[in-house]
Amino acid sequence: MSDQHQLHIVGISGSLRKESYNTKLLQSASELLPPFVTYTAADISQLPLYNQDLENEVPSAVLQLVDLAKSADAFIFTTPEFNFTISAALKNAFEWLSRSMFGSPLARKPAAIAGATLGAYGTAKAQVHLRDILHGLDMRPVSRPEVLVSFAAQKFSPEGKITDEVTRDFLKQLMDNLVQWTIQLKNLKI
Repeated sequence: MSDQHQLHIVGISGSLRKESYNTKLLQSASELLPPFVTYTAADISQLPLYNQDLENEVPSAVLQLVDLAKSADAFIFTTPEFNFTISAALKNAFEWLSRSMFGSPLARKPAAIAGATLGAYGTAKAQVHLRDILHGLDMRPVSRPEVLVSFAAQKFSPEGKITDEVTRDFLKQLMDNLVQWTIQLKNLKI
């Protein structure tokens, strides 16, 4: 692929914690992307809670996220599982990005999802909810493989690198599938 056909993928971690395994998983995913993909990590930590009253004077953190989303060809979302669903931080980002005033910057774009947790179920329920949300946003998620990282503390080095070979292989497959799916969808639009 030439430089003029370079893809831009944006990653959003649903965790705000400094040492988040989901943010580490997102970083690891970005390192598995091919050289012709430009990757940008979005920061959702400064977004105010969605409130329609704020639409009269949209906060700069929201405008920055919207601009980044508009520039993306595809997305990678990682999420922890809180109370059997995605994090409030990630849901809040979707609330802002789904406002019609921004022109639906997520619609019809491919997405990959993954999640890490300290528990045994690897964010399985959160990812089901996330797929429902992506459907509601008219996104095009990659269906396989499902990357459900359980017992995350045992699968990352202190520096944040994945040490579990099976996890890395699944994540690599997911990134390869996201890139191929994005290329396929972009070709369909030509």
